[in-house]
Amino acid sequence: MPVLNERAYLRHAVESVLAQDLDVPAELVLALGPSTDGTTELAEALARDDRRIRLVDNPAAHIPVGLNAAIRASRHPTVIRVDAHSELAPGYAARALATLERTGSANVGGVMHAEGRTPFQKAVARLYNSPVGLGGGAYHGGAHEGEAESAYLGVMRRSVLDEVGLFDETVRRGEDWELNLRIRQAGHRVWFDPGLSVTYWPRESWLRLARQFRATGAWRGELVRRFGRRNGIRYFAPPALVLLLTLAVIVSVLQLTGALSGVASLIASAVYLPLAAYLLLVLAVALAPGGGGIRQRLWTLLVLPTMHVAWGVGFLGGVLKGAGDTVDASRLGTRNTPLP
Repeated sequence: MPVLNERAYLRHAVESVLAQDLDVPAELVLALGPSTDGTTELAEALARDDRRIRLVDNPAAHIPVGLNAAIRASRHPTVIRVDAHSELAPGYAARALATLERTGSANVGGVMHAEGRTPFQKAVARLYNSPVGLGGGAYHGGAHEGEAESAYLGVMRRSVLDEVGLFDETVRRGEDWELNLRIRQAGHRVWFDPGLSVTYWPRESWLRLARQFRATGAWRGELVRRFGRRNGIRYFAPPALVLLLTLAVIVSVLQLTGALSGVASLIASAVYLPLAAYLLLVLAVALAPGGGGIRQRLWTLLVLPTMHVAWGVGFLGGVLKGAGDTVDASRLGTRNTPLP
């Protein structure tokens, strides 16, 4: 479990791991980044109370670096990746181990079920669980078991991780997708089991959400630069929306200034049609049954475009110039840096 500034979530995440009922030896390795909110002190207290918890340092604060440090420090043949912003369902580990054995796969993952506490977080969670929000990946609500492109978190054979070289520490976001690509290229199987469920708690504010999605989009753009068409078509929808918005702004400026008029202006106005359709989609999602109270529905009107536009802007930047040193700064105040 890589950990950074997670004091509000860490205890519940750790308790959900330690409560797993297993008939084999197990440990929990926390890779601690340089937190500033008391997370490290809480982790140290938890480790003192339970000898199954082990701590390793992750001074770089990058997720793949922390994951690799924890994996290298671990002592068992199966690696179950867990997250400080998540909680495992009862029986998750036992079922995952059974599925790993039954299918002969190298990596097994399940469903990421997002939940929220505030109207904003509930709006984000609902969109996480919707194919409209995050593009319909199997782990956002798939119901059919079978081979998969990637796996949420993942329950992995240590021997396969050693074979393919652990996580690529140059990939700051999307590191799981990249690892699973190498696992599949090595001739192994990645498996989705919808019976595995993990509760995920999204970001708690609009600004943090926008930062998270911009960084994630930038790294997906970087992965497209590196691996091209191996990336699914759904990843290109948000940048297409951003390009349409940009084109619509240019057309509207030209129309308002009179630089574009007559038949040419009428033809150019066609750019507004897909944007109008998108606006209707956003309204339909916000007003659909299960959308919660009025505050949650109002947040949905802002959150859905934020997710798509922030991700799309990041993606275009990542494709054009690479992700560079972009990190997810959504837990780190205002600076785009991995260190507090």
